[in-house]
Amino acid sequence: MANIGREELSGAHDTEVPQRFLDLMLSGWREEGIDTAPAPHVEHLARRRALLSAAFPGDTLVIPTGNVHSRTFGAPYLFRGGSDFLWLTGDTDPDSVLVLHPAATGHDAVLYARPRSDTASGAQYLDRGDGEIWHGRRLAPAEKTAVLQIETAPLAELGAVLDKLAGSDRARVLRGYDASIDGGLAPGALPVTAENVARDALLAAVLSELRMDKDPWEIAQLQQAIDATVRGFEDVARRLPAGRAVPERHVEGVFAWRARVEGNGVGYSSIVGGGPRSTILHWQRNSGAVEPGGVLLMDMGVENVHGYTADVTRVLPVSGTFTTAQRDVYDIVHAAHDAGLAVIRPGAELTEVGAVCTRVLAEGLAGLGLLKGSLDEALDPATTAYRRWTLHGFGHMLGLDVHDCGHARPEHYARGVLRENHVLTMEPGLYLQQHDELVPAELRGIGIRIEDDVLVTADGNSVLSAGLPTAAPEVESWLADQRAAGPREPV
Repeated sequence: MANIGREELSGAHDTEVPQRFLDLMLSGWREEGIDTAPAPHVEHLARRRALLSAAFPGDTLVIPTGNVHSRTFGAPYLFRGGSDFLWLTGDTDPDSVLVLHPAATGHDAVLYARPRSDTASGAQYLDRGDGEIWHGRRLAPAEKTAVLQIETAPLAELGAVLDKLAGSDRARVLRGYDASIDGGLAPGALPVTAENVARDALLAAVLSELRMDKDPWEIAQLQQAIDATVRGFEDVARRLPAGRAVPERHVEGVFAWRARVEGNGVGYSSIVGGGPRSTILHWQRNSGAVEPGGVLLMDMGVENVHGYTADVTRVLPVSGTFTTAQRDVYDIVHAAHDAGLAVIRPGAELTEVGAVCTRVLAEGLAGLGLLKGSLDEALDPATTAYRRWTLHGFGHMLGLDVHDCGHARPEHYARGVLRENHVLTMEPGLYLQQHDELVPAELRGIGIRIEDDVLVTADGNSVLSAGLPTAAPEVESWLADQRAAGPREPV
């Protein structure tokens, strides 16, 4: 059953339904057809399921997408499916569950999904949590089979499948998405033991590791999301005044308009930091003001209609030109950014990329007078003094999640090796807090992060977000050009 929140289930605000009204609602509905042409990426979906099948021969794999949750009384959040589930099925509806059943050769994949609302019983109206009059037309199981090219069965049949798995040591469940699935297999029917926890954790890890290699369709989706993000940054620059303050929420709202017009919305909560808030790594309140003379740090990304997200950060000089202090910090980060890009290639270790970026940042901090002693002392793992001002690593994987493939094992990710068709971010930064007395007064309150989305190619890399400049003079010229062009007309 859909997790629609206790307010929908309580019926506390329902009025009585007269029989004559119910009779009226049971008839007179025309059946509307729907396009059931196969989705454009069905071949990729099937190939991904085959990869997962090969990783776990003989095991039954249960992968739910999750449920609808409510923000407050009667107001559900917009549903967004679990990324592993989306990667395997392409199904965007809540409550669905993919099961890979062991077969003579590999697995038989079955998608268990909600059926259409029953017009004969009045469920399309009476069921406020699931009725199509309330929430819109959805695909019947047979229609999903046609569109997604996967066997589809009614969700009601899933219970019997889970019952048969009770106590099995050959069942693996992607946990944390659907409480009814977790509860159906544990802790009662399938005890929570160290062995079971490790078995299920391996499924999550392997899914993340398989998702690290992006296929051509995924790369195209990421490029689409990134291109929309570039236009969103242009929209902001065209509406950013040079001579007066504007709320950070103004910037956030301008970008959100682009994200919703060209995609599902933002891929994560936008970070819009004016002036000293540029130094706050995860500033998402966006409740301050963008002031002339300061910098504006924007970390934002569009999620496209298939769930792939961009993740781009740029820093603009609000008045049009970086001050000397701002430029000094900016150029250090830009040098680290370019040095890191030069290392990204198939076979490069992620630790190697990080070390290159870190050394450039540390050299810059020493040049600013912030690091004392030798550079080797500052970089010593026993001290890592530079981290006071760098805060984070050089980047992360990118895809259906902004921090993609997060369950991958360290030997495949943090200590792993880059391969062709990996997509990751390059985002070094320096954050000189306003209240940090180890920082010279003229440098305090300056935060710089330069973040690009990068595809690993056969002979190096390609910057997918190259539509936005990174070098300081080019940023200044770009901002001037955008302001001169003026706001775009709504589309």
